[in-house]
Amino acid sequence: MPVTDAAPARSDDEIVRALEATLFASEDPMSVDALSTHLGGLDNAAIRKGLQALEVHYSKRGVHLVERGKRWHFETAPDLAHLLRREREQVRRLSRAATEVLAIIAYHEPVSRAEIESIRGVQTAKGTLDVLMEAGWIKLAGRREVPGRPVIYATTPEFLDHFGLTSRRDLPGMDELRAAGLLDPVDDALEEAMEGAGSDQSGDDNAQDEPMVDGSEDIGLTT
Repeated sequence: MPVTDAAPARSDDEIVRALEATLFASEDPMSVDALSTHLGGLDNAAIRKGLQALEVHYSKRGVHLVERGKRWHFETAPDLAHLLRREREQVRRLSRAATEVLAIIAYHEPVSRAEIESIRGVQTAKGTLDVLMEAGWIKLAGRREVPGRPVIYATTPEFLDHFGLTSRRDLPGMDELRAAGLLDPVDDALEEAMEGAGSDQSGDDNAQDEPMVDGSEDIGLTT
């Protein structure tokens, strides 16, 4: 019989330890498939079982194992984050236009620029999309299979990570945002974006977005 190079079987404890070491050493979050490849083609079911065990093990410790956008990584426990926060925080200021566009993409992705403009009721400057792409919160997600094949946009894993979301299903509703006091001062922009395509807004339909400047609306996002 031919000799095969099959990887030796590993115990559950060995798998958990291997996952723990890999994720601690990795600079970036890793998917189940990436972990499987790194660990020599280990079965995905065994990977998920090991991740669940690690998640429970670290649930009451100073760091937690979390999943963001189907990728896993360790992060500081939320109640201890203040211990590692820099005294001087860099505030990322977004114009009202950028806030509206980000909300529309998050709640309606994937969307094209024309679809964004249809929801907002005004033209969207390319610079607005560039700002969000430079922040790492949106990305090009292909092209719509319609005449002209327009580019479509979607949010990124970095967007989920920045806002502490496991997936887009965790995006809050308006009542949750109000209760948390997170609608200052762009509640109208977010609410209109969440109402869906076809909503009309007052103002000149041919108006252009204003570029981001120091005097733009500050939604208190930090990096």
